[in-house]
Amino acid sequence: MLQPGCVWYNFAMAKYPIFLELASRRVVVIGGGAVAVRKVQALLTAGARVVVVAERIDDMMTALCRDTDAELIKSKYSKNYLAGALLAITATNNPQLNKQIYKDCQELEVLCNVVDVPELCDFFVPAVVKRGDLQIAIGTEGQCPAYAGHTRKKLEAIFTKQHGEFLAELEKLRKKIIQNVTDPADRKTVLGQLADDESFEYFAENGSTKWQAFAEKLVNNLPSSR
Repeated sequence: MLQPGCVWYNFAMAKYPIFLELASRRVVVIGGGAVAVRKVQALLTAGARVVVVAERIDDMMTALCRDTDAELIKSKYSKNYLAGALLAITATNNPQLNKQIYKDCQELEVLCNVVDVPELCDFFVPAVVKRGDLQIAIGTEGQCPAYAGHTRKKLEAIFTKQHGEFLAELEKLRKKIIQNVTDPADRKTVLGQLADDESFEYFAENGSTKWQAFAEKLVNNLPSSR
């Protein structure tokens, strides 16, 4: 537990990568400019309950938050706005304010990210390749976001829309396999076969219907399939 007034920095330990469920969770963004707009757009997509606090709020931010549940507060920063938040993202160009927000977050046990200031971050926002429910996150521990972006572009050329469609088909079949294949080892084996490159290539070349027939044949040949 952090003592009041104590700011803790930790550079040595490896970061723990997670995908965080933000639906209906309060997330506070301090700042109303273009950088904050990008952060808020991603948070709204994730279903977060976004609160934006800034003395000046960009027209793009106003347009983005229109017809959403986001709350726009045109005000100087106050520690009170952090109450009940899971995360806070700070996108201001005021170094002293950024340090104060980070300190307040530490005291309130709110995870904080000060944009482009790695030493004032409890978490880093990765570059993401998204293909349907397939998400690939690339992180550099905040040290070089440009390289994360470069890597994302390379992966975007490798992982296509078809990979997202393939994942959706796999998920539907996985539920059937869990219901109908009694032996755990058989389930693991057939799911591994269905998720491999050869299976994807069959899907990409032949389409969903033929792939489903191919997959069902594999499942039906298992000893424990019923």
